[in-house]
Amino acid sequence: MANDEWRMMNAEGETGEENAILPSAICRLPSARCLPVSVIVPAYNSAATLPLCLTALAAQDYPHDTYEVIVVDDGSTDDTAALARAAGVKVITQPNSGPAAARNTGAAAATGDLLLFTDADCAPVPGWIRALVAPFADPRVAGAKGAYLTRQAALVPRFTQLEYADRYDHMASAETIDFVDTYSAAYRRDVFLANGGFDTIFPTASVEDQELSFRLAEKGYRLVFAPQAQVYHRHNPTLAAYIRRKFFIGYWKALLARWHPGRLVKDSHTPQVLKMQMGLVAVGLGGLVVGLVGGWVVWGFGSAGGEETAARGGLVVVALAAVAFLLSSVPFLAKVWRRDRGVVLSAVGLLWVRALALGTGFALGLARFRGQTGERRPALTAWQRVVKRSLDVAGALLGLLITALPMAAIALAVRLDSPGPALFTQTRVGQAGRPFRLLKFRTMVQGAEALLPQLINLDALPQPAFKLRDDPRVTRVGRLLRRYSLDELPQLVNVLAGAMSLVGPRPEEAAVVARYSDDQRRRLAVKPGLTGPMQINGRGDLPFEQRLALELDYIEHYSLRRDLGILLRTLPAVLRGEGAY
Repeated sequence: MANDEWRMMNAEGETGEENAILPSAICRLPSARCLPVSVIVPAYNSAATLPLCLTALAAQDYPHDTYEVIVVDDGSTDDTAALARAAGVKVITQPNSGPAAARNTGAAAATGDLLLFTDADCAPVPGWIRALVAPFADPRVAGAKGAYLTRQAALVPRFTQLEYADRYDHMASAETIDFVDTYSAAYRRDVFLANGGFDTIFPTASVEDQELSFRLAEKGYRLVFAPQAQVYHRHNPTLAAYIRRKFFIGYWKALLARWHPGRLVKDSHTPQVLKMQMGLVAVGLGGLVVGLVGGWVVWGFGSAGGEETAARGGLVVVALAAVAFLLSSVPFLAKVWRRDRGVVLSAVGLLWVRALALGTGFALGLARFRGQTGERRPALTAWQRVVKRSLDVAGALLGLLITALPMAAIALAVRLDSPGPALFTQTRVGQAGRPFRLLKFRTMVQGAEALLPQLINLDALPQPAFKLRDDPRVTRVGRLLRRYSLDELPQLVNVLAGAMSLVGPRPEEAAVVARYSDDQRRRLAVKPGLTGPMQINGRGDLPFEQRLALELDYIEHYSLRRDLGILLRTLPAVLRGEGAY
């Protein structure tokens, strides 16, 4: 960004007397306390942009005595560290280790309850801290993500900004997200440190921020989008720089695909159409190769039926792929037309270049990261996910077919035994903290949940789980159903719908999950199960620590053979009735 553009941004950031106002939702009232904040800026040879970043941070409309700025000089060979010291901020120097390591270094030295991250080539707007801190008024929020702005007039940066705007449109309607970029990001410090921060296996700025947010989302931490937490940025100014950036994102995405295969299917940031376009480009290039090879054979050696047919077929594939690509681009092009019509004509070509660069990088990354890379591993590999889901669907369909008549009889018995519906639904926490409506046959009197505070004080529990023996809320039929776990049969519908699996940790109530420690949240890495290690090892008689150890061991050493073994052992365990109450 030109210097006069940065000066314009800083002039707009002057707030004068407004700095005395407590601006955020957390410290709006005079008697309230602003959360102390640490802003961490990794910098490598950033002398050209860092002063303007620090000027923008100094102009924030957040009480200055409640935030600190930490610049981590990542082995720069220019005046980065000297300029940061001249600005009066905390400076930490380290040998060049990459932005992930630099951010971790800053986090270790931070004193704030919240860690805010931006980059040395970004200039936050005056209300950036306030906007990024505001979501943390909700104690459930563990992380937040802001947005990019730019004033660049060149074609490629304008297209890049339109890409981000399209993704922000998608995220704006999401209650929670799973994708936090560090150009404008915030985390609770205790959550960040408990999870080891960013993985330093990534040597350059690539997808290290995505990996951390995927990891936190897997544990059910609440991440949100804060669109007003904006930073001005200088996007890649040339086509070559843009291609290089996309290539390396695709390359390192291949490693994420191994660690987080579920996010390869869908995440809150990446448009699904982009994945389709990457496939269409690959198909089109394949058709082009076939067409050219077939045409070369015909031209060099004379007409040959098979080669001529292949050449024509290849060209047809190219044409169909091109048409499909163009059609898939229409929604994005419509947004471009509304926002920046000067980019429309170039947008189709740039979309194709984007898909090609990402796809090429991803393909090479898949070849590079074929084996185990780094210490991380997924709870379930992509292949295990497919097979487990297939087993769930087949097992749930068979189970529903076999138990249809018994379940009808149970429903009638429940209705005759006590007033109220036959089925009981309750919100439980599923994989990655996603809530779902769990189905059970009702085993308690109607309104049993309202009676719970009279029986137990959840806040006084030494551990985030409880099971009451001789619960007075349980009905006569309910005791029989619980004895043989027949009340769980309707959960076959949950399995078929994809919210549960046949085998996994038991689904917990939100009030219990809210009391989990960070380690205990690892239970949320897989779908909860109709049965699982708890059910075949004593059920309600298990102390929470032992139950947790069994379920974490199941996740850490998952295998399809183990799933089948648990299924086979479930019926004998149910008949024994140990811990069933």
